Formats: sequence, structure tokens, C-alpha cells
Amino acid sequence: MTQLNMFRTLGRSGLRVSPVTLGTMIFGDAKSGADEGTSAAILDRYLDAGGNVLDTANAYLAGRSEEVIGAYLAKRPGKRDRLVLASKFAGNLFPGDPNGGGAGRKAILDQVEASLRRLRTGYLDLYWQHNWDRHTPLEETISTLDDLVRAGKIRYVGLSDTPAWAVARMATIAQLRGWANVAAIQVEYNLLQRTVEGELWGVARELGLGVTPWSPLASGVLTGKYTRENTSPEGSGRTWHAARRMKEETFVVLDVLRRVSDELGASMAAVALAWVRQQREVTSTIFGARTVAQLDANLDSLEVAIPDEQLAELDAVSRPQLDFPADLLRDVAPRYQQAGATINGVESSVFSTD
Repeated sequence: MTQLNMFRTLGRSGLRVSPVTLGTMIFGDAKSGADEGTSAAILDRYLDAGGNVLDTANAYLAGRSEEVIGAYLAKRPGKRDRLVLASKFAGNLFPGDPNGGGAGRKAILDQVEASLRRLRTGYLDLYWQHNWDRHTPLEETISTLDDLVRAGKIRYVGLSDTPAWAVARMATIAQLRGWANVAAIQVEYNLLQRTVEGELWGVARELGLGVTPWSPLASGVLTGKYTRENTSPEGSGRTWHAARRMKEETFVVLDVLRRVSDELGASMAAVALAWVRQQREVTSTIFGARTVAQLDANLDSLEVAIPDEQLAELDAVSRPQLDFPADLLRDVAPRYQQAGATINGVESSVFSTD
């Protein structure tokens, strides 16, 4: 059984993180998320259970999520230093200000100071580029993040929702110039979204990056509350996110997930979360909660270990179509190996996918 205090290092860094990161995107949303009191109760439950990573962003409720966390920590002296506190700067622009967001030097420096004020802390343990800014040179972004590390404003650098080529280039530039290394990537990953396995997984393995998936339950679709007969269940706050997944391919995956869950005596959500956790590339899975009960239900996934046979079934039914050359390497190469392929009469390992 996995426990929250079974820490692992984030990529090749020395930063130790829990296998589950508490996502706080809806903290401070009294209407459809978690109000400040509920957010504090969720934080108490997660931290008391042994978790140590909080994930927020300046774009979450226009900074309200950061404010709620800052207020929580201000009332509990001593908790801040044992936490891995992570936030993000916006790769996209804020309305009305051409430099109010994005990954340029001016924007990043302004954004980190605003996040530190809202969080009531002098530093961030992990600072993520929230998404790729195609209008800013990668060298400018990564050099600015290095400056922040050297200034003590942040400890580690991460890249969220960034193309594989940009991750590889930024990480390599940092390494060659002696700047702060990229520690990890953050990506959407679940049984219904596996295309990151094509290129981003390869970058993570080659460069030794940690991987922290978000939306492991696919906006609630993998909990089982969406069916062929009911694609808009009452009380769901994520129906508009889930709408794009309401197709037959999704329900085929849900059919297998439901059967495997029944066989293991666990909820569909717990099995879906366990599937993400058991992928070898994954370091820490990010999920949030609107209530303490919902958090507890999700933490139950740590007690689930999916056997190899059921893992293979879930892999087969959810296997994605990947871009070239990923499918070639994954599907064609093993056939060459099995056939004892040779090049100029010499057995070849060129096609190895290990």
C-alpha cells in the first residue's frame, strides 16, 4: 500500500514530494468550489495524512486560491517550511495589459512578486511556467527563472503544458549554460488522455524530469457518474469540461474500468487514480477536492494496487493514437525485434524501445 509520506525525489532534483499533490484550483470559490473554511479543512486533512505538496497558480480564480493558502499558512506558524509550495505564472496574457502575463522577463518578475504577496511567503519551492508563450524567446524565460533561483525567490523550476520540443530545448539550454535545471513537467494525463506518452514521456525519461499529471479523473468522467444514458449528471461542476469526452470511445473505456473496479472491490475513481500512479514515469499525481469527504475518497486510491493483468486490459482499451514517430517506435519496432531483425547481417538494437 502506498502512503502519502512515501516521498520520492522530483526528477533528478533533491526535492522530496508526496505521491499525491493537493491541487487547489477551486480554493476560495464559494459557489462551485471550496469556500475558505472548507479549503482550510481540506488542507488540514491532507497535511495531517502526511502529504507535503500544494499546487496553485496566479490564474486560479484570479489569485484567490493563492490568497486562501496564504491566509491558512499565516494562521499556522511552522507549517510553511515543511511544505513544498508550488505556484505558476501565466504563459497567456491577462486582459488589458500586454505585459500582465506571459513568459517574458518583465511579466515573470511582476507575477512572482504578486504570488509571494498573496501567499504571504518569501519564496516558492517550485515555480511552474503555466503554459507555453510562443511570443517570448525560450532563453529569456529560462534565464529569468534562473535569476529567481539565484535570488532565493524560488527553489526549483517546472514546465507545465509545454510542447516536448520546447521542454527539451529549455532544459538543455539551462544545463549547458549552468543555469537552474528544469526539475519536472506537468501535463494532463489519464485513461482518456494519453497522447503525452508519445513525445513528452521520452523527454522526461531522457532528461530525468519528474512528471506531475493533472486531471487524473478527466474532469470527473472517470468517476463513473457519466453514462451513455446520462451525459449531464445533476450536481456536477465540471460538465462543460467533460462535454468534449462524451463519445462512444470514452464509454468503451468506462465499461472496462467499471468491470476492473468491481473485480478489485474499489471505486472507479480509485482505480483510475491508481492507474495513473502506477505508470513508471509519474512522480506525483495532482488532484483536488471540493469537500473533505471527496479528498478522503480520492486518497483511498493509495490503497489500490492494480494487478498486471488488469493493467494490461486498461492499457489496451485506452491506448492512444500517437504522432509519428512514436507509434512507429512503439508498434513496429517490437515486431522487428521479435523477428530477429538484422542490418547487414548483424543483429540490430536500433529498434529497441527500452
